[in-house]
Amino acid sequence: MSGNKKFRVIQWATGNVGSRSLRMVIDHPDYDLVGLWVSSPDKLGKDAGELSGAGVETGIKATNSAADLIATQADCVLYMRQGTDIDELCQLLASGKNVITTRGDFHSPRTMDPDKRARIEEACAKGNTSVYSTGSSPGFITEALAIPMMAQQRRHECITINEYADMTSRNSPEMIFHVMGFGVSPGQFNLGNIQHMKADFAGSLGQIADAIGLPCDEFTATGELAAARSDKQIAAGLIPAGTVGAMRITVTGLHKGREVVRFRAHWYCSDDIEEDWGLRESGWKVVTEGDTPMEVNITYPVTPEEYPLFTPGLTAHRPVNAIPMVCRAAPGIRTTVDMEQVIPQFT
Repeated sequence: MSGNKKFRVIQWATGNVGSRSLRMVIDHPDYDLVGLWVSSPDKLGKDAGELSGAGVETGIKATNSAADLIATQADCVLYMRQGTDIDELCQLLASGKNVITTRGDFHSPRTMDPDKRARIEEACAKGNTSVYSTGSSPGFITEALAIPMMAQQRRHECITINEYADMTSRNSPEMIFHVMGFGVSPGQFNLGNIQHMKADFAGSLGQIADAIGLPCDEFTATGELAAARSDKQIAAGLIPAGTVGAMRITVTGLHKGREVVRFRAHWYCSDDIEEDWGLRESGWKVVTEGDTPMEVNITYPVTPEEYPLFTPGLTAHRPVNAIPMVCRAAPGIRTTVDMEQVIPQFT
């Protein structure tokens, strides 16, 4: 931040991640919350402090009027809604507001739909603004941590980013059983989320592959299931023996037929499964292969009770910390590779 300027921020949506982001903006001494968009009629008119759990009255009331917020003077919008509305984003950018989003649409400008990219870049040019996609995964683990690890090498073979998510403490039956599909017969399981994963992670992995001079000409995505060997009671309900207890989705980028970047998600409700996947506690394991191979293991030193309260910050905090950097960035679609490093400010 320069001088005494405060960044004026609009929070766009208040889901699990958006609510955490909203609270961090309210608490941040260098930010002024100037607007709040919500999708739920139940939240309309409520104070941002109430919706964030901050316990303070902010005077900023929730609205679902995009037009009103587009007309509001602001430096940055934290865009965390379900789905990406390109018309809406273009209006925000053209109105002079930078945008940071947890949506995965802008990790790799080169591979974006040409028409969508042209519209976004035109809006950025008009508003002298930038848009940046980030979060924890994709984002921090696939870019911010991956880049310095690869910087230790002079011969790159492959980087593999393993993600582990233990779902046993998540008391979200709708998400666990209906959205993700745990607890059903493997033969009934729909692996439709493979293509969604491929789209999100191919952009982020492709960004770093481009940066190191090994652009990917192909991405593959595969899904695997593992049945629970015994009944498992979790916070969301029962995982019966013989039903889906774990899943593994792998997105791989190839350069001239050679695997150079890989993301592999291990999501599980039981670690007593019929496959040997080396499941471990939640976190990440990143492995670089080359002339200076390295392995970095990340876990979360929190209790099971703290875990569901802690996890929204993994995705929400990096966008909040990135506000000054994105506001200073050159107009256009910005990436972790071409933008200054995200450095948080503490007081």
